[in-house]
Amino acid sequence: MKRGYLLICLILFSFYSNAQQIPNSVCFYYNWYGSKLIDGDNYHWKHPVMPENDKDTTKKLFLGNGDIGANYFPELGEYSSADSLVIKKHMQQMAAAGFCIVAVTWLGESDYTYKSLPIIFKYAAESNLKVCFQIEPCVRKTAMMTVQQMIFIINQFGNEKSFYRDEITKKPLFFVYDSYMIDAVEWNKVLGNNSDELIFRKTKYDSDVIGLFCWKEDTAFFQKAGFDGMYTYFASRGFTYGANPDNWKSLNAFAKNNDLKFIPSVGPGYNDNRIRPWNKKNTKDREKGRYYDRFFEDAINCKLDWIAVTSFNEWHEGTQIEPAQSYQFKDALYLDYEGLPNDYYITRTRYWLNKK
Repeated sequence: MKRGYLLICLILFSFYSNAQQIPNSVCFYYNWYGSKLIDGDNYHWKHPVMPENDKDTTKKLFLGNGDIGANYFPELGEYSSADSLVIKKHMQQMAAAGFCIVAVTWLGESDYTYKSLPIIFKYAAESNLKVCFQIEPCVRKTAMMTVQQMIFIINQFGNEKSFYRDEITKKPLFFVYDSYMIDAVEWNKVLGNNSDELIFRKTKYDSDVIGLFCWKEDTAFFQKAGFDGMYTYFASRGFTYGANPDNWKSLNAFAKNNDLKFIPSVGPGYNDNRIRPWNKKNTKDREKGRYYDRFFEDAINCKLDWIAVTSFNEWHEGTQIEPAQSYQFKDALYLDYEGLPNDYYITRTRYWLNKK
C-alpha cells in the first residue's frame, strides 16, 4: 500500500513538473477569493444573488462556510487567494495543463486582491509561467484611467521574472474587459500612434492592449480604437458573435488584415444559476467533457496563433477547470464533473493544447 502511494506521488510529480507549456496559450485567473483568517472576510465565497435589472428587488446572500455563490465546490475548499500554498498549487496546475500565460484579474492597488500579486509572481516563476493582467471595469472608467492603471502595473511589477513580455518586442500584454463601453475615439486618443500627447505609445510603457470583441459590428470599433488585438472571453458558446467559434475564421482573417492579435476563448461549460437564476438561457452543460472538446476542436481547426481558456477558477459562472469535488451543504448538492476525476479538466486542457 505504501509503495503504491509513493508511486502515485512520483507519477503526479512527474506530470506537474514535466508538462510542456504551449506558447501563446492564456488562462484567465481570479485572485479575488478570501478567508476570514487571512483576509478578514470570506470574499466572493460569500456572494449576493445578482438582480436581473433595476426593477428586480431580489435580496439574497450566500454566506459561505459551505453555502457559496457557485454551482460547483472547489477541491481545495473555500480558499484564500493570498494563501501561498493555494497559489503554489494553482500555478503548478496551470503549468501542468500546458499554459504559458496567466491573465490575472486587476481590481486596483487599493483592492484587497492586490496583496496576492507578489505571491502569484513568485510561484508563477517557479512554474515557468508568465503573468499578464485583465483590467476590470471598476478601475478603467475612462481610456486615460486604463492607461494609467497599465503604467502603474508596469512600474510595480515590470521587473518581475514572471511578468509577461513578448519575446521579440518585449511588450507587456493587457486585456481590457468590456472595452466597448468607452467610445473608440476616446481609446484612440491614448492608444493611437498619432495622438498629440504620446504618454503610452512609443514609450517604455508601450504594450499589446487587447479589447473585448462581442458583436459583428465591433469590427468598426477595432479599426478606429487603437487596440493591438481582440479577445472573446465568454465560455457560453454563442453568447456573443465573438463567442461563437463558427465566426472565428473570418474574425481571424479580419485581425490579420488589420495587424491585430486575435485571442478567442474556449471554456468547459457555463453555469451561473446560483447567482443569476434568471440567466439559465446561457447555461451550457459540460456533457462529461464533450462541450469542452468541441470548443477546443473548433478552435484548433481555425489554425489560430493564440488561444485562451475561460477560466481557471471563475467559480461563480461555472467556467472553472480547477479541480472540483462532490459536496453537500444542507439541501444544496453541488455539481461535480459528472463522474470524471476531479482534475479531469487540467489533463484534458493539456491534451488539447498539445494539439495547437
